[in-house]
Formats: sequence, C-alpha cells, structure tokens
Amino acid sequence: MSSSKKHERRRARESALALLYSSDITETDVKALVEEGRYPAEDFDFPEYAERLVLGVSEHGDAIDGHLAATSENWALDRMPVVDRAVLRLAVYEMLYVDEVPVSVAINEAVELAKAFGGEDDSSRFVNGVLGRIARALESEGESESAGEAAETADAATTAPADGAEGAQPTASEELPAPMEEEAPHGGE
Repeated sequence: MSSSKKHERRRARESALALLYSSDITETDVKALVEEGRYPAEDFDFPEYAERLVLGVSEHGDAIDGHLAATSENWALDRMPVVDRAVLRLAVYEMLYVDEVPVSVAINEAVELAKAFGGEDDSSRFVNGVLGRIARALESEGESESAGEAAETADAATTAPADGAEGAQPTASEELPAPMEEEAPHGGE
C-alpha cells in the first residue's frame, strides 16, 4: 500500500474515532450523526473510509462488544475510558469485517491511536493487550488466518517507538504481560 493510502487510512481512522467518541459522549446514535452531518467540528474531514468504519461499528456493535467483553474480563465496557472503548471497537471491526486490512495492521493502528488520543497513560498497553487476546481467540476459532501473526505483532506494538524510529523489537516468543498487569491501573479503577 502506498504511503499516501496509509496516510489517508490513518486520517480516516482518526475521523472515525472522533465521531464514535462524540456519539458515545452525547449518547447519540452514530448513524444519526453521519446522516445529519453532525460532526465534532465545522471543518471536520470525514472520508469515505471513516464513514465505512463508523457505520460498520454501528451495524456490528453487538458482535464487536461481545468480543471485547469476552477478552477484557476485568473491565466492563462501560467502565473503560470512552476513547479506549472507541479505539477498540474500530480495531475489532477492522479485524473481523475488513478483509483488505490485515489483523496485525488493525492492531498496530489501534495502538497508535491509543498512544495519540488514549484516555490514560497506559491506554496503548491496554488496547494492545485486549486486541492481542482477540487475535489469539480468532486464530483458535479459525476466523482469521493472520491472527497469530497479529498476536505476535501486538507483542511488539507497545514496545515499538511511536515515531517509527528503529529500536529493538521483542521476539515472537516473548509474551504479553499478564492480563492483570495490562488492565489493572487503567484509570485507577
């Protein structure tokens, strides 16, 4: 994929995140926000891919939330910071329903969104841990051929420098921190 296309997709994810966040905060259905053009800002950029993402999250919300609830045992969805919950929903939608986006890319992009916009200092670790477990569950269910690779990528995602600088990457045999470590101090709850 060209770097221009990658940049467009990243901006679309950011726009989708902003709209999902607005929807959650205002308790307004995201479809209504899209249909009425009620965006977070007057000059809000809302590309086609962003619309696809938010409408997909809306359409498949129950299945997405089911995956999140099953893999974040210590965190009820309603206790998660709003931004983290929106990031997770976007990523799970891409992992399950967007064939042209590899699972590993969905995880990496979600971790980057969490680093940039997450509600807590450890948002990227939390997002990474939840999505890594979902990727492993998908692999064991046979829903995604690349889920195992994604779980390995998730291990590296939170240790990789955010700016793309070179750095030591953990090996595929290294494990994610234990679930309590990933989720425990998140938001102090």
